[in-house]
Amino acid sequence: MSSTRTVYIVYRGGQNQQEIRHLLAQGPNHWRLVQTLEPGSDGSKIFLLDEDGAARSALNGDVLEEGAGVLQLIGPDQEPEEFSSQGVRYLETPLTRWRLFSAIHQLAAELDMNRQLRFLQQELDLRSRELSDLNKIGVALSAERDAIKLLELILSKAREITAADAGSLYLIEKIPNAVSREGDPWADKQLRFKLAQNDSLHIDYQEFVLPIQRQSMAGYAVVSGNPLNIADAYHLPKGSEFQHNRSFDERTGYHTQSVLCIPMKSHQGELIGVLQLINRKQRPEGSPAARPEIVPFDDRCVELASSLAGQAAVSIENMRLYEDIKRLFEGFILASVHAIEQRDPTTSGHSERVAVLTVAMAEQVDRSNRAPFQTVHFNRDDLQQVKYAALLHDFGKIGVREHVLVKAKKLYPEQLEMIKLRFRYLKKMLEAKTSREKISFLLSRDARQVRTMLSRLDQRFMAELHDLDGLLQFILEANEPRVLPENDRLHLFDLGRKIVQDEEEATPLLNPDEIQLLSISRGSLSEKERQEIESHVTHTYNFLSRIPWAAHLRDVPLIAYAHHEKLDGTGYPRRLPGEQIPLPAKMMAIADIYDALTAWDRPYKKAVPPAKALAILEEEVKVGKLDAALFTLFVEAEIYKLVNRAAP
Repeated sequence: MSSTRTVYIVYRGGQNQQEIRHLLAQGPNHWRLVQTLEPGSDGSKIFLLDEDGAARSALNGDVLEEGAGVLQLIGPDQEPEEFSSQGVRYLETPLTRWRLFSAIHQLAAELDMNRQLRFLQQELDLRSRELSDLNKIGVALSAERDAIKLLELILSKAREITAADAGSLYLIEKIPNAVSREGDPWADKQLRFKLAQNDSLHIDYQEFVLPIQRQSMAGYAVVSGNPLNIADAYHLPKGSEFQHNRSFDERTGYHTQSVLCIPMKSHQGELIGVLQLINRKQRPEGSPAARPEIVPFDDRCVELASSLAGQAAVSIENMRLYEDIKRLFEGFILASVHAIEQRDPTTSGHSERVAVLTVAMAEQVDRSNRAPFQTVHFNRDDLQQVKYAALLHDFGKIGVREHVLVKAKKLYPEQLEMIKLRFRYLKKMLEAKTSREKISFLLSRDARQVRTMLSRLDQRFMAELHDLDGLLQFILEANEPRVLPENDRLHLFDLGRKIVQDEEEATPLLNPDEIQLLSISRGSLSEKERQEIESHVTHTYNFLSRIPWAAHLRDVPLIAYAHHEKLDGTGYPRRLPGEQIPLPAKMMAIADIYDALTAWDRPYKKAVPPAKALAILEEEVKVGKLDAALFTLFVEAEIYKLVNRAAP
């Protein structure tokens, strides 16, 4: 704060001037009467101004020296002049030495107080701005969840508040397979160079590691746990344990001068890394082309950088915790999906492949500048939401009975086995019947007649066996998940009227439940079973709705809920029209169908090649069930090639 004090004495006429000069000559010698005000001159100065002409013009024009005071002399019958300048005192003539200097001292004291108040206000404003900036930086750091962007933000903001031309950021990490040593907390840890920024030159950098030792500036800051402030890296204090690595300067032509290393400590005192700020610029706002004048980092820079480093450490710690929780959650999701798919091993990997295809479509939509996607964007959180919804879209299959879920034929295995057993029993009955008839003829006829009759019985027996084998083969063919012709369906009802008669009871060749299942016109599922399979979507929604999703993931249940909906309203479970289906669900519908068609052979269907699968999807587009623009993007960007044919 300047010690300069200037008082203007405004007088009237030559007699007043002479009187003032005479009195001033008798006053304290620290007050100096000057003729002109030289810029930058120090001390307590008195400057005389004639009230008329130029003096009044100067006063009213506010061209007095900043912070100066005005002492206006007025006669006994004179009214005070109104000046625009503040800090004006009035003194009535005639003067005495005591009254003059008392007025000057009072005015000077007032000037000192005003100067101090202005200085304090400026400091307060500066601190308020700094606190506001730090607060904004803290908010920005806490909001950033991308690890690389977070580190870039930390370093750029640290350089901004300290006017550093360059900087780098190191993180502390554990050395793989290293063993800790008692008395050396850093024996199993190292510093990883993660990031560098430089306003004066463009640099390409690669990550590297260095030991945590006092020999390097960054290592020294970690070991000591305190900031390291170096005014000139090429002229280090004698006896310094650390050294300046000149290899970067020699390689690039850069000149490192002032260096500030700040350890980043969490609120628990744990060291996370080091901020290294290089070459503080005296004029940060200078032209980028001009070489900046470099000055040392002052105490205020250390204080600000330390405060930011503390916030940075907490943000990095939170980021690591967030990533750990994210990995844990995704691990749980994948384990859950794997457990569900184990109920039907032929679908193994389906959910992950659908997630790959759906996320790829979302990324392509985000990059597209063509209608209707030019205004549609997916940020990192949106893509994560799409990924989770795709991974979990079939989770509700846990609520579907396993024998229905893996049903490959129209009849369940135990039902088919019962029919086969029935036919084997019929064959045994025929064989027994034929044998009895043969015995009867043997006992009652002569040898020539017996031979003829036995031959006829054998022919009849073989014919009846052939008919039974034909009926069983027909049933086996009807059991396949194919389109059933109407004639075959009627034939099944005829078989239901055939009775198997034994000694105790009569049993139909096919019971009503078997006929109903074998009569399924298409596929392997009855209407009731199909509804049970389709219910997995509702089960998925109900399950996912119970999870307390973060705000950016709150639509996961709704996206998964709609992945079987169709644009024409024929989908399930809610028969939503196209405009009510979320865009990610429309993407997932394409991905889900494509993978189901091209995945490895399943018991109830054969896999089809990609070209045929795309043709099937195109037909679905033409009849208004799938989104045409999304399908075009799926094909043109060759997104379908991202998934390989599943292994058996």
